[in-house]
Amino acid sequence: MYYKLEIYHHFQKHPNPQISLAKMESQNSNLKQLPPVAVVIVPLPAQGHLNQLLHLSHLITSYDIPVHYAGSTTHNRQAKLRLHGRDTQSLTKIHFHDFQLPPYHSPPPSVDISAPSPEHFTALFEASTHLREPISQLLHQLAQKFNRVVVIHDNLMAYVVQDVKLISNAKAFTFIPISAFSMFSYSWESIPEEVKLLQLDSEEIPDNIPTHEGCATKEMLEFATKQIECLGFESGWIYNTSRAIEGRYVTLLDKLYSSKSQIKHFAIGPFHPVNIENKSSENRHQCLKWLDEQEKCSVIYVSFGSSTSFTDEQIEELANGLERSEVKFLWVLRRADPNDVFEEADRVKKAQLPKGYEDRVKDRGMIVKDWAPQLEILAHPSTGGFMSHCGWNSCMESMSMGVPVAAWPMHSDQPRNAVLLSEVLRIGILVRDWAHRGEVVKSSTIENVVKTLMVTEEGKEMKKRAAELGESVRGSVAEGGVSCLERDSFIAYISG
Repeated sequence: MYYKLEIYHHFQKHPNPQISLAKMESQNSNLKQLPPVAVVIVPLPAQGHLNQLLHLSHLITSYDIPVHYAGSTTHNRQAKLRLHGRDTQSLTKIHFHDFQLPPYHSPPPSVDISAPSPEHFTALFEASTHLREPISQLLHQLAQKFNRVVVIHDNLMAYVVQDVKLISNAKAFTFIPISAFSMFSYSWESIPEEVKLLQLDSEEIPDNIPTHEGCATKEMLEFATKQIECLGFESGWIYNTSRAIEGRYVTLLDKLYSSKSQIKHFAIGPFHPVNIENKSSENRHQCLKWLDEQEKCSVIYVSFGSSTSFTDEQIEELANGLERSEVKFLWVLRRADPNDVFEEADRVKKAQLPKGYEDRVKDRGMIVKDWAPQLEILAHPSTGGFMSHCGWNSCMESMSMGVPVAAWPMHSDQPRNAVLLSEVLRIGILVRDWAHRGEVVKSSTIENVVKTLMVTEEGKEMKKRAAELGESVRGSVAEGGVSCLERDSFIAYISG
């Protein structure tokens, strides 16, 4: 979610001259008799991170490799409850380890202030560092039962899993929860100019990169810095992306770090399912039934993720802009998640619409005030556009479904993701330039953006490019596709 500009790689060795050759041979012999490999997944307790790694867990279990998903009791429950695009029965294939976090000060989110980042998560993230001891115990236990233990951890959970260095038959892989484009741009900015000249041609460097200013609070940056400084023990980086989307930037990252370390880069996304069936059943969400009644590509889906709250003033402008556009819309209107979505939800002030609004738009608009099945919405044939905060989950889901984006970034890596969509891939349009992030976006601007995306020739060209990219992404995870082959390569690497 938040990233320091410099990334340190301090690979450490732990020789133990006291172990005799005979004892080492005995240990190796015992290991050979054990099952080959188990994977331990350690996510950051925030929805976008939980979701990506839960989907990755499903991918790995499809190779008949046991997966252990280790996190807090509350956030494991949250991840399972919000899983979409998969049969919930598939969760039985994953071993969930529920650990308790210590008490922490958890004020309700600043729901009436459009903060530059979700400040209320700071206390939760700090509390999550206390997972180090129970996860270390879990790793040691599994190391006695498997020939090899592979830890895949969020890059902001590096402190928690660092004891993997002490386990001779364990390896760690760092999950990069942002785009390769964003990761490359952060990395590129952190290295000296003289090194840049030796590494890459200037033509390979992306232009128009938004500033870091306003992307995160001081406290969040300090937390991220502590985590990143713990890195250096990992064998590779895993990205929820496809070379069909970001092959250039995965290659550049490999080129940038090849002189420093032997870290391998695996682009094995998208992690989520890309073939979503539009099944008719009584259990389907009401919004999907509403979409069934709309024309193909006629609806813009509006959602800003789980970590963003709008002011009442901005909600009113957005509501008026959608109404005046005369474009059909499905709007998920909710406040940012609290730290505990089960215990603290009642403390979060509900978002308020203008009086009489829902009655006025009932013939062409639907408003959902709770969690919605985003993958199914984006995969629905009636969905023709997506107004989004550009969290990486949402970006990957929209690209895989071939849906163009009205990009409205809020914090973290989102401004750079918006540039990737709008300027590099040209499958989106900016709602608001990052330089004007502190301003309320007026209804007239929203109206114009929606119309441009949904009904103009410019929008049709974006839709065409998005549809072509969607086909490429879905093809990349099909048998023989570039992501499928890279997944196979990763599984072979951790199993060998």
